[in-house]
Order: sequence, then C-alpha cells, then structure tokens
Amino acid sequence: MTKQKDIYLKNRAKLLTEKQIDRRSFVMSALAAGVALPAALSLAGQAEAATPKTGGKLRQAFGYGSTTDVMDPANSENGFMQAVQFARGNYLTEVSNTGELVGELAESFEPSNNASTWVFNLRRGVEFHNGKTMTPEDVIATFNRHRAEDSTSAAKGLITAVKEIRKDGDNQVVFELESGNADFPFIVSDYHLMIQPEGGDNQGLEGTGGYMIESFEPGVRAAFKRNPNYFKEGRANFDEVEFLSVLDTTARQSAIMSGDVDFADSMDPKTVALMARVPTLNLMEVTGTQHYTFPMRLDVGPFDNYDLRMALKLAIKRQELVDKVLLGHGAAGNDVPVSSAMPFLNTELPVHEFDADRARFHYEKSGHSGPIQLSVADAAFAGAVDAGQLIAASAAEAGIEIELIREPSDGYWSNVWNKKGWCACYWGGRPTQDWMYSAAYTSDTEWNDTAWKDTESADRFNDVVVSARSETDQTKRKDLYWEAQRLLQDDGGAIVAMWANFIAAHSKSLANDGNIAANWENDGNKVAERWWFA
Repeated sequence: MTKQKDIYLKNRAKLLTEKQIDRRSFVMSALAAGVALPAALSLAGQAEAATPKTGGKLRQAFGYGSTTDVMDPANSENGFMQAVQFARGNYLTEVSNTGELVGELAESFEPSNNASTWVFNLRRGVEFHNGKTMTPEDVIATFNRHRAEDSTSAAKGLITAVKEIRKDGDNQVVFELESGNADFPFIVSDYHLMIQPEGGDNQGLEGTGGYMIESFEPGVRAAFKRNPNYFKEGRANFDEVEFLSVLDTTARQSAIMSGDVDFADSMDPKTVALMARVPTLNLMEVTGTQHYTFPMRLDVGPFDNYDLRMALKLAIKRQELVDKVLLGHGAAGNDVPVSSAMPFLNTELPVHEFDADRARFHYEKSGHSGPIQLSVADAAFAGAVDAGQLIAASAAEAGIEIELIREPSDGYWSNVWNKKGWCACYWGGRPTQDWMYSAAYTSDTEWNDTAWKDTESADRFNDVVVSARSETDQTKRKDLYWEAQRLLQDDGGAIVAMWANFIAAHSKSLANDGNIAANWENDGNKVAERWWFA
C-alpha cells in the first residue's frame, strides 16, 4: 500500500509541477491519501519549487575562457565557449540531464543498412534568431562546412565517415556513412556542430537557441537576452544571462561567496568544506567523465621515444594526486579516457602506478638525459600547478628530472595545449568510446593532443576503432574496444592521471528539476537553459 501511495503522490506532484492541478487540489489529494497536513504542505512546496519560473538575470562564472576565443562553434575549445554555443544554438540531438540521448532539432532519427544510413526528421517551425525558418538545407550546409577539405573544425575528425548528406522531402536529412556507426546520433550532438543558417561562418551569430547574444568580449564576458520564440517550453527561463571568464580560482570563489555571481564552476576541493558553511550557497558535486591529463606529443622530442613515455607513466603517484589535489573528490586514472561508468571498460589492463624501479629502467633505456619540461597553469584545471609539482617530486625518486614551466593562464589553450611537448590538460569526456577516441585520439582529429599517429600501435588503434563502430555483435565489439584500450595505454602519449568530480557552487535562489547531467560540468554546461530562479 505504501508503494502505491508513493506512486500516487509522485504522479499528483508531477501534475502540480506541470500546472495541471493547483496547490489546493494537491494538498487535498495528499490528505485523502493519509498524509498529515504539514507533510502535505511540504510536498506541495517541493513540487512547486520544481516548476520553472521565468525572469531575472543569471550571472555565471567559469574557470575557462581566453582572449583568443572565437565565436565560430567549429573552433570553440573550452568550457566557456561550449556554454556560449549551448546557450545560443541547438543541435540535431542532445544528451539530456538524465543521460539519455534525445532529439533536439531532430524530432526523431532512425538507422538502416546496418547503421550506415541515418535519417533525421527535423522539427518543423524552428526559427533562427534572424527570423529565418530552419530547413534541411541549413543542416546540410552546416555539416558540409565542418567536413570540407580545408576545414579546421574540431569536429572534422568526428564526421570523416560521412560520405554524403542529402535532403529527403521538406523535413528530412539523410546521412550516408562509409560504414555502419551505431553511435552516430551521439556524434551529431557535439558542441561544435551547432546548426546555423546556410551553414554559418567564422563570425556567424545566428542560432536557434534559447538566448540571443548581445555582446561578446573574448576571455572576458558574453551577454545574452532571452529568445521569445524559443521552441522548447519550460526552457531558457532567464530574461538575461551573463557569462564571465574568471580564470583565477580564488577570485571565482570570492565572487560566488559574495553574491557577485549566481553560479561558479571548478571549485577548488581545498575550499569545499569552507564554502559548505556559507548559508546562501549550495554545493553541487557530480561524478562524471571529467579527467585530468598530461598529454605528451609524439611529434616533439623526447616524447617520440616509447621508453621515455612509459617511464613517465610509471613515475607518477596517482593516488597522491587524488588525495592532495582533489582531496579525494575523484579517482586515480590508468591512461585510458574510459570511465568506470562507460560500456566496455577493459578491466584487465595493467595498472599504471608509481614504480620507481620500472620507471628508472625505462628512462635509462630511452637514452635521454637532462631535464624534461612540463608546462602547467591552473587554466588547465584547479590545482594543475600543484599536480605538476607532485609529479616532479615523484619522478625525481626514479632519477627523472622534470622542469616545471609556469605558463600564463590567459592564452593557455591557444599557445600551450596542443603545441608544447608536455602539458596539463582536462577533458570533459564523452558518452561513448568511439566519440572520445574520434575527438582526441584518432589520427584524423584536430584535437589529437598527443600527436599519436605514426606508430604501429597507433595505426592498429585507428583500424580497431573503425571496426568497432560498425560491429553489432556486442561480444566482438567488447573485444575490439578492449584491444583499443590496450594499445592506447601502452603506446599512446596520454597520461590520464585523475578522474575528477565536477564541483560547482550556486546561489540557493537557483532551482532545477532535480536531474543534473554528468556528461559535462555545470549540468551539461546548460545551466542557462535548464535552471531558473525559484
């Protein structure tokens, strides 16, 4: 009976949240079900708090952003710009705040020909901010811009398997792939692939999103106003939104504690206990796919040497990093970008942990001598400088000298990452292995930040990833992904040192529907779309 009552009350609460019944009707229903009056009133309050309300100005501080940021979604490269694109634009699909892949600008999608053909049925009547109605031609032009031969889009590597895109009727777009890919609908939700009128350009400001951009200062701020014609009911509830790039962790925390902003991300684990005592704030911690890495580029010496790479992988005290940098708010990494929550994690991989003797053996075998430079800045992640110091100390125990280079936070993603031989980095992770590999590890992606391309293992890795995409037998698919992880962990240039929980702080005046996405930080970087002022 208790279970039936709970289900009944949950359904009535949903009706109240959706405004299909009023508060009095809900309370009377709860009383009739045997709930005491104080409890009934409390339940009504909880349900009403989950009802989106419009109005107000959201001020959100990010630990990311750069003066070199550009508005073109094709070349967005940090969490600040990802949030900008999600606020002003939409995609064929999206990962919801419950982790489910759902249609966004596509109402539905279905495969054929062993998942080598995908048909997306577009939502009708969606308008860009300039009043133009979205058409299949806009979708086709968008994807063709990203996959063009001269494209520098970060998503180019994700869609190289697309061999043809065509219109079918007035609201269907058909993608023909070179081979089957069961995960293709996930791929088209990538934040670079925002649908723009006629494909957009590197300065295009027009999107279909819940907010229209009013001003943009790279590395400083972005300001928006609500799109009155947004097609999603109950979303994009703020009248105004202001995103602020606040790279300094202390400044960001001061801003949220003083009330200068309503939401701030990338909180330093060292101050979590202090911030939890602030009566006006809530802390939000989510275990997701975020991982902190130290990529070694194989096209920069001495990282082209297998033994030197292996020496460094074995010279790091990973649990010490988790304990001292994350203060336990995460887990040790094992040099593959596959979390325990993802399908096909290879549970039989050797564990890369600190081993001074083995690290010294591989280092001496490499023939290298002299200091090895490691570039760090807290722009990479909160505590990156501290992590670099700990890595240098543990490597010294194995006879490896590491010279720590403190880089400026501003411009880090343009001047250091994907350029310097060894640096600190963070990745938000992806819902599938294929997407993660296609974004950062296959030879055809712009963001292969280890330049792992020309070794025998790298070539085999690329072949295995392609084979796994179209494999429908789950046992065979598992075997392929397990092999991919073995190759990457052993030969690749990525040191995946830590899995880090998302930690943010926000004003208690903010509300949401109770579900928080784990695919990216900040509720999938969609606070502006999914939250409201209570």
